[in-house]
Amino acid sequence: MTATMHKIAFIGVGKMGSVMAARLTRFDLKVYDANPAALREFAAASGARAAASAADAGRDVDALVTMLPDDRAVRSALLDAGGAASTLARGSIAIDMSTSDPRGTIAIGAALAARGIAYVDAPVVGGVAFAKDGTLDIMAGGEAAAVDRCLPVFEALGRRVYRCGALGSGHALKALANYVNACTFINVLEAMTIGRKFGLDTSLMTEAFSAMCAGRQHPLEKKVIPHVLTRRYATGMALGFIEKDLRIAVGLAQGAGAAAPLAERVHEIWAEAASRLGANVDQSEIVRYWEDADGVEL
Repeated sequence: MTATMHKIAFIGVGKMGSVMAARLTRFDLKVYDANPAALREFAAASGARAAASAADAGRDVDALVTMLPDDRAVRSALLDAGGAASTLARGSIAIDMSTSDPRGTIAIGAALAARGIAYVDAPVVGGVAFAKDGTLDIMAGGEAAAVDRCLPVFEALGRRVYRCGALGSGHALKALANYVNACTFINVLEAMTIGRKFGLDTSLMTEAFSAMCAGRQHPLEKKVIPHVLTRRYATGMALGFIEKDLRIAVGLAQGAGAAAPLAERVHEIWAEAASRLGANVDQSEIVRYWEDADGVEL
């Protein structure tokens, strides 16, 4: 532990924040929450000092961590009248570990920089279970030197720190990771409910999808890394064949009277890509659908 990370304040001891803050009691820890009951309960259980306000939390600390619902709540806790930034010392650092909008994060960082306070965004993945044992994955955005200063805190909370780049990049990666997970989740649920409507067994689908869609069969492992990122485009499956299979899946859902809004939209995208790029190109070349539209290359 470095001397510059001896005194820590933590704002937001709700369901997730309380578990994270409990791992920081090795520091000289002060906590605050807008919910007085949650604050009293955590302070009593952990032995941490309870701050009287956000401003009190920021007083005489080396670093302040926020774990709040969004960047608006973070801005309020830091920058509103009576916020922690009013008492944080020049040269101290604020660390937002919430899942926040990166645009709001950048704006908060600019306001803090004007006060001589460094800012790092460091959202986490792993939920309460991994917070308890200190194995969260942490996505850190901000100046390299500022992220380095936060490592004692990160090491107490997580197993790995992803250095994402400039301020806001950690929050951007977290939002995109949650998007991928949310999309995959409803994709599986939609496929399984279509299957049940048709008459397939739930346990059978679970076993089959685990083998056919996860692990080495996951698109990231099987297609993106070896074929898209290398520009090999040699999966052996034509884009038009995937479009045809999606057409069959949508027809299956429609024939069974099952709701398939995601499948229908996904088929539309593949059909448009086949028309634009050609049905005979490798399926992995569908990346061009987004690269051409956004003017970037993976």
